[in-house]
Amino acid sequence: MLREVWPFVDSKRRAGQSVVLARLVARNGPGSRPLGSTMAVAADGTWRGSVSGGCIESIVVEAARSLLHGAPPHILALSPGEQLLPWEERPACTATLEVLIAPAPPAPVHEAITEALADDRPVTVRVGLRPPYRWSVTPIAEDAVADDAYLDQLPSRRQLLLVGATDLAAVMAGMAHLLDWAVVVVDPRPDHVAADAMPPTARVERVWPDIWLAEHPLGPQDAVVTLSHDPRIDDRAIRAALAGDAGHVAALGSRATHAQRMRRLASQPGLDRLVGPAGLDLGGASLAETALSILAETVAAKNGRSGRRLRDGTLPIRAAETATAHG
Repeated sequence: MLREVWPFVDSKRRAGQSVVLARLVARNGPGSRPLGSTMAVAADGTWRGSVSGGCIESIVVEAARSLLHGAPPHILALSPGEQLLPWEERPACTATLEVLIAPAPPAPVHEAITEALADDRPVTVRVGLRPPYRWSVTPIAEDAVADDAYLDQLPSRRQLLLVGATDLAAVMAGMAHLLDWAVVVVDPRPDHVAADAMPPTARVERVWPDIWLAEHPLGPQDAVVTLSHDPRIDDRAIRAALAGDAGHVAALGSRATHAQRMRRLASQPGLDRLVGPAGLDLGGASLAETALSILAETVAAKNGRSGRRLRDGTLPIRAAETATAHG
């Protein structure tokens, strides 16, 4: 998606290099990447991103490089199986992909996108699907439609509140940033906050979690995970989170610890929403494996999925695509 490759685009442009974007703007059947998937190809030959599962990336890169050498922008229609020899088995995904090959946005639009992402401010990015393939940005709108244009709505990131500035929180914060969560770590204990163990992508505040939640209400797409192992801290966070609108509230701990927690909080309204022990059954023991388990469950909850094995399910592998093309 555009957000995935934008750090690469921004760094290359600020280094004075031209960049071409290849964007999946239409598809007439199933595919391995969602609409809006983007590749960015820089003048130095490097590139990031993908528009398929790997079937057509080399063709797309060559098309992008041709623009860097003077070819005009265009929409490229490709099928993952069209390069196969007659006796080779065709892939399961045979849809025709329409990929817009065009220069990255000009300076005003580039800066507007960069600032919106830096400020975590929602924005709609529009690119025409006919020459001259103009770019523009507008505030995000739920009912935005356009003729002959592709609209990419970049909402504010979902928030993940981690309660307790622990070593596990540090690992989770680093992973969650890659998953495009806006991570906030709260802990009232001065020594834990002063340890400076959190990655720079996480916001760290020395505050009681219920106070933070009162000042920063969360929404249905946001999540809270308690990690402090201190009931004085975790219970206050859970009570405040369950009283609000956070879509996922989970607590770290053993089954015995969680049973004790449930007894302490027995009178708390909405206690059936509390997930504990937090995480999917991966059997992991290391910090990274534990972080993966908890974050996997958080992503599943966000997408309304069970977290079971894909081979045992029947739903589409990906949750609903949010970016759409019009025209």
